[in-house]
Amino acid sequence: MPVASGYAVKNQLTAQFQKKLVMKDQLLDANFPKTSEGRVYHLGVKVGEVANRIITVGPPSRAKSIAKLLSTDPPPFILESERGFLTITGLYNNVPISIVAIGMGAPNADFFLREVRECVIGDMIVVRLGSCGGLRESLPVGSIVVPKASIAVNRNYDFHFSVSTNTSDEDAYYISKPVSADPELHLLNALESTRVPGNDAKVYGDIVNASADSSQGRQTSFPDHNNKLIESLLQRVEDLGSLEMETFHILHLAASWNQYHENMTLVNKEHHQPVTATDERADPDHVHKAPVFHTPTNIASNQKQPEVPIGNIPITKSRIRAASAQMIFAARISRDFITPETVIKTEEWVGKAALRALSQFASDIDDTLSPEGAVWKA
Repeated sequence: MPVASGYAVKNQLTAQFQKKLVMKDQLLDANFPKTSEGRVYHLGVKVGEVANRIITVGPPSRAKSIAKLLSTDPPPFILESERGFLTITGLYNNVPISIVAIGMGAPNADFFLREVRECVIGDMIVVRLGSCGGLRESLPVGSIVVPKASIAVNRNYDFHFSVSTNTSDEDAYYISKPVSADPELHLLNALESTRVPGNDAKVYGDIVNASADSSQGRQTSFPDHNNKLIESLLQRVEDLGSLEMETFHILHLAASWNQYHENMTLVNKEHHQPVTATDERADPDHVHKAPVFHTPTNIASNQKQPEVPIGNIPITKSRIRAASAQMIFAARISRDFITPETVIKTEEWVGKAALRALSQFASDIDDTLSPEGAVWKA
């Protein structure tokens, strides 16, 4: 497999990177940077290197561990970008699936979803697989949470964190409304069907997740004014049970994409012309919110589609289906922490369940319609 200029690419999980260049290719547009080859800026992937069905994780080691379950024929495609994103794409039960390690936090989750959206046609099916903290005594270390919804807990940057005593009427943290996970991604069923004998870990589905920054109510040397944050969240948010950093943002972007496309008139029925993001036929109150979506080139065709300027791009109807499976590594009430041995077993189990759920998920994706040169094609 040819090496992408500016990126490290390898074919085998056990192989060394073939090459990693210091210099990058010329980027063509500062609004949404891509190389002349069509590679997005941060993840480094292009059309045909990332599948519609995706597991996203934090650490590269977790991605590599799950990727061992992929078929070796053809061998998985692996790309590590200069920004630290790792993409592994292969087949599971003959279905193309990508595993993408994004690191931590909402900004990286944002780059992941936006850039992958530019590299696939049709629906995206995303499972966020990560660790979390359990906020109840009934959620012990080693348990699995498949949250039905997620909220965001954001730091109020206008709050006076530098003073020891709060005399302001403002809260130090804002709590968002919940965003639901996709109820049709049957992760609970997949977890039970992949459970091995002797595995008595509990699985919970009637739980709301909270996504926050890295402090997450921990008491450190920083003046975070968060000593009662978890207690306050449990009182204010019904069914709250887990706390981490990425799930809300993924669900939020998915919901925003879906709601926008559901509400927008995509085709002028009289003239059969696509409505574009800048078209006056689109809702003028929402034009500035239109997703920047490019129809990738070389899709099931030998002819490259013409370049379309950003801002005048036909909006393609599609959905982003997203859900999360969270492994409780830390019990925030008892302060227990998971053992390394349990981590290995749990990651293998939940990773296999996510692969099974994605491979069996019924959607409008036509897996036989693969981009020209797709890495999962033998």
